[in-house]
Amino acid sequence: MASGADTVLQRLLDGGVDVCFANPGTSEMHFVAALDNTPRMRAVLCLFEGVATGAADGYARIAGHPAATLLHLGPGLANGLANLHNARRAHTPVVNIVGDHATHHVEFDAPLQSDIEALAGWPDGVVFRPESAAQLAPAVDAAIAAAAGPPGRVATVILPADYSWSTAQTPGELVTPTAATGNDARSGAEAALEALRAHGPETVLLLGGAATTEAGLAAAARIAAATGARMLVETFPARLRRGQGIPAVERLGYLAEQAEQQLAGASHLVLVGARAPVAFFAYPGKPSGLVPIGVQTHVMAPDELADLADQLGAGPLALPDIPRPELPEGPLTVANWAQVIGALLPPDAIISDEANTSGMLLPASTAGAPAHDVLTLTGGAIGQGLPVAVGAAVAAPDRPVIALQADGSALYTISALWTMARENLDITVVILNNHAYAILQMELARVGANAGEGSGGEKARSLLNIGNPDIDFVAIAQGFGVPATRATTAEELAAQFSAALAEPGPHLIDAAVPAFM
Repeated sequence: MASGADTVLQRLLDGGVDVCFANPGTSEMHFVAALDNTPRMRAVLCLFEGVATGAADGYARIAGHPAATLLHLGPGLANGLANLHNARRAHTPVVNIVGDHATHHVEFDAPLQSDIEALAGWPDGVVFRPESAAQLAPAVDAAIAAAAGPPGRVATVILPADYSWSTAQTPGELVTPTAATGNDARSGAEAALEALRAHGPETVLLLGGAATTEAGLAAAARIAAATGARMLVETFPARLRRGQGIPAVERLGYLAEQAEQQLAGASHLVLVGARAPVAFFAYPGKPSGLVPIGVQTHVMAPDELADLADQLGAGPLALPDIPRPELPEGPLTVANWAQVIGALLPPDAIISDEANTSGMLLPASTAGAPAHDVLTLTGGAIGQGLPVAVGAAVAAPDRPVIALQADGSALYTISALWTMARENLDITVVILNNHAYAILQMELARVGANAGEGSGGEKARSLLNIGNPDIDFVAIAQGFGVPATRATTAEELAAQFSAALAEPGPHLIDAAVPAFM
């Protein structure tokens, strides 16, 4: 008879989960050993749990079905929570297998003992703790079903070590929580139709989720052309299709004042796979909700867009031909580095975008590039970009993956470079190196915490500056086994980016850019 670990792996495979991003420990060793009996399961070692969870997120965003993670007890899960938060905001299906102490060992309160249920439930997750080895199979089945949704979500199976090494007999009844079945809210498509007919130019379509696919964007663009409505994409979409032949839709601004300007003059707001917009942070004397007072809000599903366009009599799309930028020259700036990417981006690329302040001009520069997908920082917890690129490359080995990465955020999960090298993933990493947490420099002024002090005092500036000593990303990448170069001019970036795309495997370019501010 199969061991509990063998059973868990087989049930994952039977449920369509054939990739496991892992950072195991002692309590998971029987699961690790069982991988040798399960050749169909691809096991990808990550040196930090936040890389494993972020990679699972990136994998599912591209593959459309969940990957698994293997994490060591509560502390291992805790290390991965930031990127599980991003996965939750992206509605990404993830199945965590979290090892636990053997059941007879729990009463001794060993040093690594913790409340795994509390940790696993924090990212709005569904948690399954089998009460015997016989319940492992139904627990895994239930976790996969819960993760797949809709909507996609994080599901965790707690695997005590003695269940893993025990024989898993005939599955018994599972006495664990069941997953929510999704949002039962009534569709607002009829109300949206009325609003668009009567107040088209005063209506804003805010698109998220499946509405940011090529089909969703095309249907929304038809509606906008027929009614005069405005289109916006949520600030950080999980997966956005962009480029030549795709309607170029502006994203809702990150800054509250930008979003307020974009929504000004609206009388109706139609949320299509998106939430009502709110400010990312609270500011003195400014509202948290961004929907203007008096605006009527309607909610509809992305799959209703095409039918809505037909009901409005919207004709076929006539998209303009957007030119690609010319290759720029001179020292790198926050504008011309993005122009290099826009000029050279290969067809059907996947961009993992955590460029932050240095990437504010990227959308305009890539609008005319060949069609591609963009994966963004959905939950705002930085350190996502490199792990998501790992997962995307595992999910789509035939597509080039480009990680556009701020320097400060890169350091949270820099060990992802080692996994890229070990798995020989076709990822080109461009580090936007301005030696600062530039977004925090901007926020220091915006929150009014240093009124009258300009850019802040010496101590404040020291907490937002990551120079002195400067970080050598070329040496770090090479130490992890990733070929790396440094670019200080647009010409150097273009040559190095082209060379990296032409060669298989991972590459890193340390691009010296000034701060956006």
